Amino acid sequence: MKDKKIPYSILELATVGAGFKPKEVFDNSLELAQKAEEFGYNRFWLAEHHNMLSIASSATTVLMGHIAGGTKKIRVGSGGIMLPNHSSLLIAEQFGTLASLYPNRIDLGLGRAPGTDQVTANAIRPDRMQAVYRFPEEMHNIQQYFSKENQHAKVRVPIAEGVDVPIYILGSSTDSAHLAAKEGLPYVFASHFAPSQLLEALNIYYNNFQPSKYLNEPYTMAGINVVAAETDEEADTISTSMLRLMLGVMTGKIDYMQPPVKMTAELKQISVDPAFQRMLKYAFVGSKATVKKKTEEFIKQTGVNEIIAVSHIYDQQDRINSFRLFSEVMQEL
Repeated sequence: MKDKKIPYSILELATVGAGFKPKEVFDNSLELAQKAEEFGYNRFWLAEHHNMLSIASSATTVLMGHIAGGTKKIRVGSGGIMLPNHSSLLIAEQFGTLASLYPNRIDLGLGRAPGTDQVTANAIRPDRMQAVYRFPEEMHNIQQYFSKENQHAKVRVPIAEGVDVPIYILGSSTDSAHLAAKEGLPYVFASHFAPSQLLEALNIYYNNFQPSKYLNEPYTMAGINVVAAETDEEADTISTSMLRLMLGVMTGKIDYMQPPVKMTAELKQISVDPAFQRMLKYAFVGSKATVKKKTEEFIKQTGVNEIIAVSHIYDQQDRINSFRLFSEVMQEL
């Protein structure tokens, strides 16, 4: 364990519970961000997903403005912008605007997955696969638009020039680890839903990291699912919403997140199924003591610099309480 306290952050998917209107979901996201600020969280990042009933975080930069405008100091970022869905120039304009409105608080996490199914990805951008191959080049374009030197270029983003917006490379496989290491950028792994290549990707990043003007030494973040409550039994019950949501994702029957039910033998069996474990290996469900033990083991195993926590919890007060307990865990470690 490092002596230094490890920063802890939140990745928000704006999960849509059955019976919730989008406005309620977004109001809940803002309330959670405000509480996260009180609880000492470092960042509040918003995901990018499309054509999913259960996730309202699709217009990422719009939601970032909503969150940043209603908070005071917590960093607000994209976890992430799926760059092949977008124009690098427009992303530079949007993030330059956000960073001008909320100085020294905006992060730009970039990924290359579609954040949706292939049919929808094609509807977003028919030439998407070409954009995937151009990901490093498009990222360099954004860096160029943010540089002061770009003021003499023919194509400019004046609002972004000289503005400080750190870029983070996101990944769920080993591909992005090579790029993050080569570019000397911080690396964020989506181990909250794709845990299998986490350790290999981190090793690639650590072993190949090249210092840059952005970063002197490697910096890593990793995602975990957290459902914390006063007792293990209560957390198990609350986690049934997540279990049923993920089961829907795995079987192609995506639905709104459902209210929790008592943990049944059948649901318990599903939770330990190998296919399920491949997705939710790092789902830490339980009392504060249980979650603390699992989190401590995870930090020792991975050596990550920062934890970013995700939760799919139906009731807003249960969700706030879970993140409160997790903040206490992280302050104690």
